[in-house]
Amino acid sequence: MAQRKIVWTQNAELQLQQILLFFIERNKSGLYSQKLYQKFKVELLNAAKKPEIGIQTKLKQIRGLIVLDYILFYEIFEDKLMVLKVWDCRQNPNKIIDYK
Repeated sequence: MAQRKIVWTQNAELQLQQILLFFIERNKSGLYSQKLYQKFKVELLNAAKKPEIGIQTKLKQIRGLIVLDYILFYEIFEDKLMVLKVWDCRQNPNKIIDYK
């Protein structure tokens, strides 16, 4: 089977951008944001090869990939891995119910 393509939903991409911009503004530099984004990419490429490495959620096809202080929730398809949500684990856990 060919490698799964990594696809970001619009909401997940917006969450990612907000996180990266936060660190750019806070640190007055893009260096940490670049490193964080690269870390996400590497871990997602690993998950695309072996999607079962993420933690199982209540929904069968959705898993969570722990990367530093974040969980990248993704859905597994035959030809793609769809990133649904970028969750900062330092947030109020009650907010995770909203998957958007």
